[in-house]
Amino acid sequence: MSTIANQPAPVLVRAADAETLQDGPTSLITLLADAGATGGALTANKATFSKGSPGAPAHFHTKATEMFLVLEGEMRILVGDEIVPLGKGDFLTVPPTVPHAFAPAPGTEAEMLVVFTPGLHRFDYYRLLERVHRGEATFQDIRDSSQQYDNHYFESPVWTQALTER
Repeated sequence: MSTIANQPAPVLVRAADAETLQDGPTSLITLLADAGATGGALTANKATFSKGSPGAPAHFHTKATEMFLVLEGEMRILVGDEIVPLGKGDFLTVPPTVPHAFAPAPGTEAEMLVVFTPGLHRFDYYRLLERVHRGEATFQDIRDSSQQYDNHYFESPVWTQALTER
């Protein structure tokens, strides 16, 4: 693929070559394009959730908009203090500083494309999640990385209640 001088090169990731991480017992993250590969334009991954997955806890980002496109199944996403249901083909953007969380709808499996813009160097964050899942790192390591990866976790009673509804 050709490029114009001083412009980032197109990024092609073949499904067979994409790095896939197990970030928990019921979810996978497939790494597609990080900020370094896209000249800072975006970061993208595919998130796959089994039934009963807790998904991502309540958090926010200060530097990037996060976008979600449901590829399969049904998702529920916390946006502020509201739970928004999304089905296959539904798309949602969450601007910086807006609290959010996500998980598959009760009793369903789901798959989503997740994109951040501008891009954030997040692939090492996802690798950290896998190390925590394997017992090679701790939740404190995640907390300690909040500034580096612009992931700021907080308690959400609305999200906690939603996760009890199976």
